[in-house]
Amino acid sequence: MSEKKEQPSAGFPQAGAVTVSDVQELIRRKEEIEAQIKAYYDVLESQKDIGMNQPLVDCEGYPRSDVDLYQVRTARHNIICLQNDHKAVMKQVEDALHQLHARDKEKQARDMAEAHEEAVSCNLGQSQALAPPQAFAKVNSISPGSPASLAGLQVDDEIVEFGSVNTQNFQSLQNIGSVVQHSEGKPLNVTVTRRGEKHQLRLVPTRWAGKGLLGCNIIPLQR
Repeated sequence: MSEKKEQPSAGFPQAGAVTVSDVQELIRRKEEIEAQIKAYYDVLESQKDIGMNQPLVDCEGYPRSDVDLYQVRTARHNIICLQNDHKAVMKQVEDALHQLHARDKEKQARDMAEAHEEAVSCNLGQSQALAPPQAFAKVNSISPGSPASLAGLQVDDEIVEFGSVNTQNFQSLQNIGSVVQHSEGKPLNVTVTRRGEKHQLRLVPTRWAGKGLLGCNIIPLQR
């Protein structure tokens, strides 16, 4: 039996870089060491089953002649070294499994967080899609026979969309005034909510007998 034996790989695996293959290699190394230890114990057993602790001298203090002392000493020495190697490899296996487990937990936590964010985003998008658009202005007076009256606008209609003006870009009534001035004689799509129902109207800013191009008064809504 040769005294030469492999030493465990130093620093393997690297922290944070352990893989399943690394763990499998460590387990293979552990089993290899265990097989070598068993082989050396078989040597001791073949030498009168002398074991690790029985004396190598006879009752008179002379070296025993019934066993191969060199083989026994070599086997005992290698068993001790291999047991130390085995302990080191087992520690590496334990550390590697902890790293794998911790990384799996982190990945699971990340996956759950991403799934939660996706669900929240999806629900938010659905809520926004289902929620009616918010009104930004209100009609508080209409003159009979005016373009606003002819278009079907009514007092207390809440304006959701007025041409290109909507809740997202509305800043002041000047936005509506600018659209009206640039749309004289051209139809504007106006969306209003009236008693909870949405209505689509076509309003044509036109010069008429009264003031302005609409003949109605619009005030901003305070939300």
